[in-house]
Amino acid sequence: MTTTAYRTCPLCEACCGLEITLEGGRVKVIRGDRADPFSRGYLCPKGTTLGRLHDDPDRLRRPLVRRDGTHVEVSWEAAFAEVARHLTPLLAKDRDSVAIYLGNPNVHNIHAAFAVRPLVQALGTRNVYSASTVDQMPKHVSAGYMFGHPLTIPVPDLDRTDHLLILGANPVVSNGSLATAPDWPGRLDALQARGGRLVVVDPRRTETADRADRWVPLRPGSDPALLLAMVNVVFADGLVDLGDAAPYVVGVDDVATAVEPFTPEAVARFTGVDPETVRMLAREFATAERAVAYGRIGTHTVPFGTLAAWAVDVLNTVTGNLDRPGGAMFPHAAHDPIRRRPRRFRTGRFRSRVRDLPEVLNELPVATLADEILTPGDGQVRALITVAGNPALTAPDGARLERALSELEFMVSVDPYLNETTRHADVVLPPPSALQRPHYDLQFQSLSVRNFARWSDPVLPLDPDHPDEFRILSRLAAIAAGMGPDTDVDALAEATLASMVQAAVADADSPVAGRDPGEILGMLEGDSPFERLFDFKVRTGHRGDGFGANPEGLTLGRLKAAPHGIDFGPLTPRLPDVVSDPDGKVRLAPPEILADLPRLRRAAESPTNGLRLVGRRQLRTANSWTHNIEVLVKGKEACTLQIHPDDAARLGLEDAAPARVQASGGTVVVPVEVTDRMMPGVVSLPYGWGHDREGTRLSVASRRPGVNMNLLTSTAEVEPLSGVAILNGIPVEVSRA
Repeated sequence: MTTTAYRTCPLCEACCGLEITLEGGRVKVIRGDRADPFSRGYLCPKGTTLGRLHDDPDRLRRPLVRRDGTHVEVSWEAAFAEVARHLTPLLAKDRDSVAIYLGNPNVHNIHAAFAVRPLVQALGTRNVYSASTVDQMPKHVSAGYMFGHPLTIPVPDLDRTDHLLILGANPVVSNGSLATAPDWPGRLDALQARGGRLVVVDPRRTETADRADRWVPLRPGSDPALLLAMVNVVFADGLVDLGDAAPYVVGVDDVATAVEPFTPEAVARFTGVDPETVRMLAREFATAERAVAYGRIGTHTVPFGTLAAWAVDVLNTVTGNLDRPGGAMFPHAAHDPIRRRPRRFRTGRFRSRVRDLPEVLNELPVATLADEILTPGDGQVRALITVAGNPALTAPDGARLERALSELEFMVSVDPYLNETTRHADVVLPPPSALQRPHYDLQFQSLSVRNFARWSDPVLPLDPDHPDEFRILSRLAAIAAGMGPDTDVDALAEATLASMVQAAVADADSPVAGRDPGEILGMLEGDSPFERLFDFKVRTGHRGDGFGANPEGLTLGRLKAAPHGIDFGPLTPRLPDVVSDPDGKVRLAPPEILADLPRLRRAAESPTNGLRLVGRRQLRTANSWTHNIEVLVKGKEACTLQIHPDDAARLGLEDAAPARVQASGGTVVVPVEVTDRMMPGVVSLPYGWGHDREGTRLSVASRRPGVNMNLLTSTAEVEPLSGVAILNGIPVEVSRA
C-alpha cells in the first residue's frame, strides 16, 4: 500500500516541508512539499536522505554497554541499570563531578527541547557545555545586553528588503542560521529581481558571493572593525536616522563616541578593505530604502565575535532598519508568550574551576571541558553525559579532548551512532530515527523570517520495546534526581504538567490566570504526556486558544489538522513589547560590550601577517551528521584545503597533492584545492570531517574520513564576552607534505 506523509526536515535551520511517499511501511521517495506555504517545495540534497538515515545499518537500534573494552548490545533495563550504578554514587559525592554536553541536533528535536532542561536541572551540575560555544553564543550575549534576553534576536526580513549585507555566512550552502528561511537561493533571486542589492563580505568567494552584486573580501576576524568603520561613516556623513525605533533606543551618543577611532583609514590594514570601499558600503546601506545586515558563524567564532554580533545590530539601528519591514525584525513564534518578563541580562554568575572562565546562559565554554576532566582536585569532572553531540570532531583541540574522554570514570551518550565521541562511552542509548518522532520547531520559529507554525506527526512507528527520546531523557533525569532507573516517567511527566498548570493559573500575566487547574488539565489534548505538555505550551502562547479565551487560537489538534503548516503572514514591528530589559529600552551601547573595544583597537593597530585558516560549510553535509550516507559523500574529494593560486605557487603546492597544515593545536595532512575563491593569505578547510578513529561503526564515513579541522584549533584562547571557541582566522603554516 502506498501512503503519503508530510513533515518538517530536521537536518538544518531552514525547516523545509517534506512530502514523503511510503510503500509497504518503507520510505520510497522524499520530495519538497509544494503545498507548504513557507518552503513551497524547496529541498536541498540532505532532506531527501531521511529514509536512508532511518535504514542505515550502522544506526544503533539497541543500547550498547562497554564490557571488556567492547560495546555489546543489552536490554534497555540493563542499560539504565548500568547508568544508575555508576552515576548515582558520583552525584551523591559531588554533583559537579558529572558534566553534560548538548549537541546541535537537540534544537532540531522537540522531544529533546522538552526533556533536556529537566535533565540538566536534575543533575544539578555547573558543568554544562553545548555546541553554542563553538557556534552562536556571541549573538546571544549581544542580544541579551541590547534587548534584555539572549533569545531576542532580530532576523533579516529577506522577502521585503532592498539591500542585504551578508558577513561571514554562506546561506546558499548552509540554508541559513539564526534566520530560519527555506530556499535562501530563491529568496536572494527575488531580492535582485525586484531591484534589490546583495553584498557579501567574506574571505572566501562563497556560493552566496557568486550571486552577489558585490563581493568584498576581508581578513578573517576583522568584521567588527569593518562594521564600526561603516557606522563611523554613517555618523560622519550625517546619515543617522533611527526611524520609528527612535523612542525606544538609548545610547546613540555613546556609540558615536565609541566609533570615532574606527575610521575607514584606521582599519584598512587590519581588514584589507580600502577606505573608499568602506565609505561606499556605508553610504549605499544607509541610503537604501530598506536595508539589513546579517552576520553569522564566520563573524562569531573569532576573537571579537560578540563585538561583531553587536556591530551588526548597531548598523541596522542607526540607519533606521531595526524593527521595520525590510530591515532587522523580531519574530514572534506561535508558542511564545505575548511578552517576556522584565530582566537584566548578565553573565558570570559562576566560573569554571580550572580557568576561571565565566558562565554564559548557565553553561561554561566547551573549550575548557578537557581542563575540567584532566585537572585533579575538588570538583574534577569524572563522568560525562553527551546528548546528540560529537565534540571529538566539533570542539577545539580535538586530540586533547579525546584523551580527556578516554580518562573519564564513566560516560553515557544518547546518540544513534557509535562515532568519534560515543566510542568512548560506557553506555550508549540510541534514540529512534527522526522519522519515528514528532516534530515542531520551538527554537527556529523564534528565528523565522515569516510567522509560521507546523506540527509533524511521526512518519514511521517506533520499533518494538524502543522508548521515544522524551522517555529516554526523562529516565536519565529520574536517575540523576535519585529516583532510580525504574521510575514511571509518564507519571513523572504528568506531575510536572500539573505543577506547570498550577503555576500558570497563579500567574496574573497568564491567559489562564485564576482558572481551575483541574479544568485546564481536563481540556488538554494529546495521546501521551509529552503531547499534553506540548498542547499546554502552545495553547498558552500568544497565538494559542487560551483554553477557550481565544476560540480561534491554536491547539495541538488544530496544528495536526494542518499538515502543511499554518502561515500567519510577514513579520510585524514589535517594539517596545519585545524588549525585556527593565528599562524597556534597546541599549545600543551596553558598557559590557564597549569595554571590549580597546582590545579591538589594539588588534587593528598591529595586524599580523601569515596564512589564516577559516572553515566552510558544504551543501551535502550537516556538520558531522550525514557523512555515513553514501549518496551525500560520493563523488570528488570534499575535504580539501582551499588556497589561492598565488599562495600555492609561493609554497610549491599543486592541485590535489597533499599539504601539511600546522597550527598551535596540531598538524593535519590534506589534499590541496587551488582556487581563486580564496583571497590571498587565507586557506579553508570544511567542518565535521575526521572519521578515521578505531572503535567507531561508521562504515561509509570511515572509507572517506577526511581530516578533523579541530586538530588544528586551540583551547588556549576564547572570546572573552561569550566564551566561544576561536575556530576561524587562526594562524597556520602550510607546506608540501
